[in-house]
Amino acid sequence: MDRKIRIAVAGCGSRGQDTYSKILMNMQDKAEIVAAADIDPEKLEGMRRLTGIPESACYASAEEMLEQPRLADVMLICTPDRCHYTEAKAALEKDYDLLLEKPIATQADQCRELSELALSRGRKVVVCHVLRYTPFYQEIKRLIDSGIIGRVVNIQAMEQVCYWHQAHSFVRGNWRNADLSSCMILQKCCHDMDILLWLTGKHCRRVSSFGDLSLFRAENAPEGSAARCVDCKAKDCPYNAVDFYLSEYRRTGDEWPQNVVAFAPDEEKLMAALREGPYGRCVYHCDNNVVDHQVVNLELEDGATVNFTMTAFTAHGGRTLRVGGTMGELYCEMKANTIRVMRYGQEDQVIDVRKLADDFSGHGGGDARLVQEFMELIRGEIGVSGTLTSIDRSVESHLVALGAEESRLAGGKPVVFA
Repeated sequence: MDRKIRIAVAGCGSRGQDTYSKILMNMQDKAEIVAAADIDPEKLEGMRRLTGIPESACYASAEEMLEQPRLADVMLICTPDRCHYTEAKAALEKDYDLLLEKPIATQADQCRELSELALSRGRKVVVCHVLRYTPFYQEIKRLIDSGIIGRVVNIQAMEQVCYWHQAHSFVRGNWRNADLSSCMILQKCCHDMDILLWLTGKHCRRVSSFGDLSLFRAENAPEGSAARCVDCKAKDCPYNAVDFYLSEYRRTGDEWPQNVVAFAPDEEKLMAALREGPYGRCVYHCDNNVVDHQVVNLELEDGATVNFTMTAFTAHGGRTLRVGGTMGELYCEMKANTIRVMRYGQEDQVIDVRKLADDFSGHGGGDARLVQEFMELIRGEIGVSGTLTSIDRSVESHLVALGAEESRLAGGKPVVFA
């Protein structure tokens, strides 16, 4: 395809504007953002300034934009979780191709329906499972597929959410309440369910899970705590929002997560947001109900087993992975970008993934590579079978995550997949 791909963006927040649109602005020989929508006028204006689109192409909501005749070739759907299903369905029915933020939808039947709708209408839908695109996980995939550790028998994986990230996103933030967004294991960890299935190349036979919200409750509030951190008299609280966000702003400027607390922040705007907005609330006095720790056990189709842990109770964030095979073992640390290959009876080999690529920005380098491959797909340079996260491939991770939540709510009773 010689002409530029025309793109409409639904949701102009951290992912829609600060991530994908900024990447696309560096691809202006191939792509042109022609319309945008957001319920926040400040974010919408920021998108207009970033892209140069006219005010007439700015819409007060994704619904308003979708009421128009087809405006572009592609729509990016980067709105809150519970909006994805209705917006993606409406966009597919208008024959948009989609770059769809995870989760696909919050219910299993909705995920299946969107996948079937995309197929029936011949539309291309790529789900933003960015981890598949990182040099780190692609190297692990290469090693597993090479047979260097034999047949995979067991995997132990951990997502260290980190104490402050849990407080920011899942206690104070947009994903704090499953009734307003989705359950933790879907919203945060469908990435992990996806990557574990992709690495093994196997389907899940059954899943069980345990987890709870153990800390971020009113009964655990320290003495002297207040509804807002600006009024708090509790001492030595690691979750004090004023201390955290101001220190991060002074250290890194208007990067994430400060730019989520206040759009285009400075210290004055941050303090105003902490006095009035959701990110200034005490973590023990919020309306959160998602878990702060959860374990998930998967039995795969050939009897291989996977144990996955998501926990808020870590000092630092990152993912670790231990893959046990019949001939050897891999130990992988994403934060360090290292993979230790331990073949039984032989000397260990350490692979420094930082030597395999130049760009590790944005989810370990996954964001830019995702957008690049999506553009290649839309331009016809690769087929649907050549893309890593087409919707039909991504549905199973959502079904496993939702099955895990069903099991957790049933006290760990296994959920069996047909």
